[in-house]
Amino acid sequence: MRAYGRRHRRWSRRNPQPLLLVPDESLFAAAVSAIGRMLFRYRSGLAPFGVGLVLAAAGLVLHHKHPGSWPAVALVAAITALVAGLRIRRPAERAYAATTTAVAGGWLATATAVGPGTKPLPTVLLLAVLVLGIPWWAHRRRRARVRVDRVIHAWPDLADTIGLDGSRIMSAVVDTWGWRGRVKLRPGQSVADVVARIPAIESALGTRPGAVRVEQDPAHAGRCTMRVLAVDPHAGAIPWPGPAARSLADPIELGVFEDATTVRVPLLRRHALIGGTTDSGKSGVLNVVLGNLAACSDVVLWGIDLKGGMELRPWASCLARLATTPDEATRLLADAVTVLDARAHAASRDNIRVWEPTPAVPALVIVIDEYAELADTAPAAVAYAESVARRGRAVAVDLLAATQRPTQKAMGGGALRSQMSVRVCLRVRERRDVDLILDKGMLAAGWHAHTLDAPGKFYVLADGHNQPRRARAYLVTDEHVRETAARYADQRPELDPLSQAAIDHQPRAIEPPSSGTDDPEQALLTALGGAPDDGLTIPELIDVTGMRRTWIYDRLQALAAAGRARQVSRGRWRA
Repeated sequence: MRAYGRRHRRWSRRNPQPLLLVPDESLFAAAVSAIGRMLFRYRSGLAPFGVGLVLAAAGLVLHHKHPGSWPAVALVAAITALVAGLRIRRPAERAYAATTTAVAGGWLATATAVGPGTKPLPTVLLLAVLVLGIPWWAHRRRRARVRVDRVIHAWPDLADTIGLDGSRIMSAVVDTWGWRGRVKLRPGQSVADVVARIPAIESALGTRPGAVRVEQDPAHAGRCTMRVLAVDPHAGAIPWPGPAARSLADPIELGVFEDATTVRVPLLRRHALIGGTTDSGKSGVLNVVLGNLAACSDVVLWGIDLKGGMELRPWASCLARLATTPDEATRLLADAVTVLDARAHAASRDNIRVWEPTPAVPALVIVIDEYAELADTAPAAVAYAESVARRGRAVAVDLLAATQRPTQKAMGGGALRSQMSVRVCLRVRERRDVDLILDKGMLAAGWHAHTLDAPGKFYVLADGHNQPRRARAYLVTDEHVRETAARYADQRPELDPLSQAAIDHQPRAIEPPSSGTDDPEQALLTALGGAPDDGLTIPELIDVTGMRRTWIYDRLQALAAAGRARQVSRGRWRA
């Protein structure tokens, strides 16, 4: 017995008996509280009955106090129905709101005149509540709002489960494709913590994979916006509405964000990089940009397409020049540097800080498709492209480059990529490619381009677009390209006289020495000795010697110290 008693006491300590808590309040108060909580929980579904009760009470009061005010009630109801019909966008919702307001106002006016208990007003009110309540109960947005309210109520428990304990959803708004909520984080938590737990959030909310988006609140580091998409708004292609820009100063409309707002990107005095793997939609984004630039009356377009012109040839009627071979690409970029130098000299002489494009003095935009091919087949052209990237923005000579993977090798070094202030990142194969296209650290910040699941979906990093928001580019068909190119071919501006004269009168390209020597030192000396009075540029010396830029600078400094070379002007040298 003693052993049994000891075992029973140990079992009692390990398994404490439940306590029966008797509330201090009466059973009636507890029942009223429970009914109130139930009514509040199902307030959305009971809203039609609540409106009916309010109408009955209002009709009773008005009939006893102001029975002769029914014309005023009818007038107010008619005005309210008209306003409700005008303020709502969707036709079906507009008709429902106007009908409901008119029926309620008509019934209230009649009840004010004859009394709400007069037959058949009670029956009419009940039937109206049931009939007009059916669309309300069936509406998906109301049901979505109910689900969102339940998520908000259960969020503290869900947050503890997924590792975001202490956070709470302050408010939520239901839209066409889902809902978005403002989340307040516990002190010490950041948006990076929420981004890292997106898969866990999707599991806790029971959504499909890839349905949750998280955006930083620009006004508070401890808050963020969480967007949950019930359906993918970008599941289907979005037809291109046509060019929206008429000047380079106008933003280019690339596509549509997931909240139905338009993606507008400024390109004036900016270089742009479009990156993405095969079949990710680079050509589509490039065609959207070209379609808008072709409609601009203050832009001269040059193109480089080393795939024989497969991508840019359809736009040939709108391109002032199109290079399809490495030699043509080198000559085109060399002329671009000449234009840049001429404009910079004129701006310095006239004390002008920036070149303002107009139809008389247009900007110059150079479009390069598959930049990696240019770096592999025309190394000399890369030096010219880097010069344009570093110095071209102020004088409105801009680059637009598209490539599959902008590695340091493919971009000819990091100088050109670092100058790209507009980045468009489509689907990539590897996670690290996100940082290559956008910038270092963007993958950890939530720019998950490796999860994009359809051609044309992209992230954009530019002025005014610093949050990882998914978008889908407009679909530009071959018919769109033909129609747009034919429409604006006769309206394209010509290069301004200053720039054209600089191209026409520049010294002919220096050819490598024909003596058969492979000595770059001797090639450099020969080129400097045969240079014109205004000297040769660094890209021209790179083309002659085949050596890197750093080698050219080192030898020029050594020759200058020895008195065998001198700098005629900025970037130009001769013997």
